[in-house]
Amino acid sequence: MSGADCPSLGISLRILSGLLSAGMFVCVKAAGTNVPLGEVVFFRSFFAIIPLILFLWWRGEFPNGLATKRPFEHLLRSSFGALALFASFGALAYLSLAEALLIAQLSPMLMAIGAVVILSERLTPWRVGGVLIGFVGVLVLVWPDLGGGNTGEKRLFGIGLALVSAVLSALALIMVRSLNRTESPGAIAMYFVVASMVGALFTVPWGWVLPDTNTTVLLICSGLFGGFGHIALTLSFRYAEASRLAPFEYIALIWPIFADLFIFKLPLTTAFLFAAPLILAGAAFAVTEKREHS
Repeated sequence: MSGADCPSLGISLRILSGLLSAGMFVCVKAAGTNVPLGEVVFFRSFFAIIPLILFLWWRGEFPNGLATKRPFEHLLRSSFGALALFASFGALAYLSLAEALLIAQLSPMLMAIGAVVILSERLTPWRVGGVLIGFVGVLVLVWPDLGGGNTGEKRLFGIGLALVSAVLSALALIMVRSLNRTESPGAIAMYFVVASMVGALFTVPWGWVLPDTNTTVLLICSGLFGGFGHIALTLSFRYAEASRLAPFEYIALIWPIFADLFIFKLPLTTAFLFAAPLILAGAAFAVTEKREHS
């Protein structure tokens, strides 16, 4: 069976990928701030290697599929991705899951603009409009916290981390688009998790802790969810076209909303309810462009 032969399976895998990704963030947030950020990133990266190796072995790409003639590009992509991971996990200490992942929706829009500069892709009104609408949504989200005292400053710092993560993720996605022309998707993912793990080890001198049993389980699950989520996302593009899958990316925002409401008992703010349609509308512009040129 070749790609796009079974769109229902591709859509199911894309939805599963979003659910697993949300599960990863739920585990990280539930682990709390008692575990240093570098240690959280290490656990997430180390245990993501297990499903990735199984996936590469199943595809007959381990270990030969890891060979590359573009080590510098892998290092650059992995560095962007690792720093984005640090920033996104750091943002969870100050924001709800739904807010952090909503801001992450800016990544595809920023990637579309960045690809114009880095990969010489064409600039279209859809891409410019999508970015502008998306950033208006971010302004709506942060507006209530401007001048909001200590609590507002902490939330603004969290939003800043989430924005940094979105920019770095966009740069990583641009590198992935370039690497995909010659490199295996499994190899791209593997080098990313290894780089994240090595980068996390540099934070050991700042002090790691011995987590309790429940926290350890959460950290291990964050890695497994992250690894299997990436595999589900990769496989989804084998069975359905990207333009068909794109609208289902927005379903991924439902899971963190449910987690905030029913697991962390956090209410949805008025600013979030106004910002979400704007940011998602900006992302929808890219979908419209894909459909018109498909």
